[in-house]
Amino acid sequence: MSGPARTSGRRRWGIGEVVATLRSDFPEISISKIRFLEAEGLVRPERTPAGYRKFSQHEVERLRYILAAQRDRYLPLKVIAEHLDAMDRGLEPPEAAGESARPPGPSGPHTAPPTAAEFAAEPWPALRMSRAELLANSGLTDEQLVSFMSFGLIEAVAGTDFFDADALTVATTVAEMSAYGLEPRHLRTFKSAAQREVGLIEQVLSPVASHRSDDAQDRAAQAVAHLGALSVRLHACLVRIGLRHRTAPVTPE
Repeated sequence: MSGPARTSGRRRWGIGEVVATLRSDFPEISISKIRFLEAEGLVRPERTPAGYRKFSQHEVERLRYILAAQRDRYLPLKVIAEHLDAMDRGLEPPEAAGESARPPGPSGPHTAPPTAAEFAAEPWPALRMSRAELLANSGLTDEQLVSFMSFGLIEAVAGTDFFDADALTVATTVAEMSAYGLEPRHLRTFKSAAQREVGLIEQVLSPVASHRSDDAQDRAAQAVAHLGALSVRLHACLVRIGLRHRTAPVTPE
């Protein structure tokens, strides 16, 4: 959702200031309209001890999205609320009726081994997808998802029914691999191998993490990211070498 350049920083606006800010783009905006949208749960301004509404940049951007969706797309408030919920979970709202919300940017897995910085950075950290959204964006059927989850290859975020960006990457990857006849029982070997690598990295770095210095945890986190990226690079290279040797044409003598 795109917000106005003039609404930046941590400033908070009163409801009258919000109306003045939005009126150039939405001439019919009014204080009563904003109060109505708040009553419907679409915006959630802060309240001062005296009870005055104060709107953050995020809330002004939500208002701008709501008003544009009503004016340009004629969307009912129920649908707009669904769109806002998707955006709150890091997704992009559907472009047309009947479509599912989708993750930002490319949804497929990265093809190049990650750097340490990329390995440490969680992709789309706020991403939370429902089961239906995961299925719509991964290409898996519900039956396949149940099977992959039973083998521990795809997991929901602990304590929730939502799936994060890593679950989406695994789901899209195993969906493509399934097209070659690979089943969850075959792909379980990948998780077993990953768990062994994780155990090895933890074993190597446990002395670093156990230090009591102020920067011990930071150094341990950096080392984990670096070793994790190196392990992915090594694994990819060894698989590539192995496949090249097995598929190399036989040269006649």
